[in-house]
Amino acid sequence: MRTNIMLDENLIERAKKLTGIKTKREVVQEALRTLILLREQAEVRQFRGKLKWEGDLDEMRQARVVEH
Repeated sequence: MRTNIMLDENLIERAKKLTGIKTKREVVQEALRTLILLREQAEVRQFRGKLKWEGDLDEMRQARVVEH
């Protein structure tokens, strides 16, 4: 979808320098992906401490240890 928007050039340039992204389009797309990810994480955090844990964490950790 083609959309024309006015962007803050200073923000775009800072983002390009920080990320190494070359184009405005890629910067905007990365910004949108990051915004979505952060908001989704915030939604998940609302459940912190509210879900009941069932399992043995020590046992689960031992299953990852490979003995030679």
